[in-house]
Amino acid sequence: MSDYELVYSDDPNFKKRCPKCQKYPCACPKASDMKPAEHTLKIRLEKNGRGGKIVTVIFELPKNDEYFTGVAKKLKALCGTGGAFKDNMIDIQGDHREKVKAFLEKLGFKVKLAGG
Repeated sequence: MSDYELVYSDDPNFKKRCPKCQKYPCACPKASDMKPAEHTLKIRLEKNGRGGKIVTVIFELPKNDEYFTGVAKKLKALCGTGGAFKDNMIDIQGDHREKVKAFLEKLGFKVKLAGG
């Protein structure tokens, strides 16, 4: 990105640009473009920097915010706990590695458990 922001343009498509990719038409990946069989997701437990609480983290997600926001919502409902999708990672509160692994494999992803 550049250090400036365009303030005015006489291009009629200027206001129609996507706020994420800044292009018209939008070039962002769509949820329907996701092919789970092509991706391997990793799951690990984290405790450091979280006040002693254990968190299940799914990382190395492909870039598709819309799709993984929905996946995070379904995982939170499945595990009956809180969580978030941010920084291209899904955090689920508590140790739910097996439930998360089974769910992601059912969606078609390849899953690896990382860490000890």
